[in-house]
Amino acid sequence: MSITTIPDIVVGRLPIYLRALNFLAAEGREITSSQELGDRLGISSAQIRKDLSHFGEFGKQGTGYDIAFLREQLQRILQIDQIWDVALVGAGDLGHALAHYGGFAGRGFRIVAVFDNDPAKIGQNLANLVIQDNQSLGSVVLAQGIRVALIATPASGAQSVADILVNSGVKAILNYAPITLTVPHGVRVQYIDPVVHLQRMTFYL
Repeated sequence: MSITTIPDIVVGRLPIYLRALNFLAAEGREITSSQELGDRLGISSAQIRKDLSHFGEFGKQGTGYDIAFLREQLQRILQIDQIWDVALVGAGDLGHALAHYGGFAGRGFRIVAVFDNDPAKIGQNLANLVIQDNQSLGSVVLAQGIRVALIATPASGAQSVADILVNSGVKAILNYAPITLTVPHGVRVQYIDPVVHLQRMTFYL
């Protein structure tokens, strides 16, 4: 099945399955089932089996899934059986938190460059990296072949940053700025805005 025919919502659930498998492996488990995964994740076992079937057959009837094998396959499918270099734009409070976040290491991503436009921050060290001027963003990203970026700037500067990143070869952007970006076809953008999620939840209170 081609990438274009796989629903994005299915792709979005694969990292959740992988995270659950990582927890099971850490518990010393070797075998699991779609029912157990479903119980842990609040997703029906039928949905899990259907999602995985888009990519092949990974389990055996009556036996379940070999956890190590399924982890390896999901890492391959998500292309995180390699390390992706990441550029971080924005060295404010959020940028500091992202630079120091330990969850990227060992899960396929490594922040290799940090940028900001504040002269007081440029040249300072952040998580063993020297904060570079936004003016050099395009040339550094292009020279290092970086294809993944995090935007942690104010909303007012996010679009111009995105334009530079895209023009320099970035194909995947995780945007923390509270603004919807305009990017060309073929560039993936994911958004993380805590306020939007809080507003969604308060509807139900």
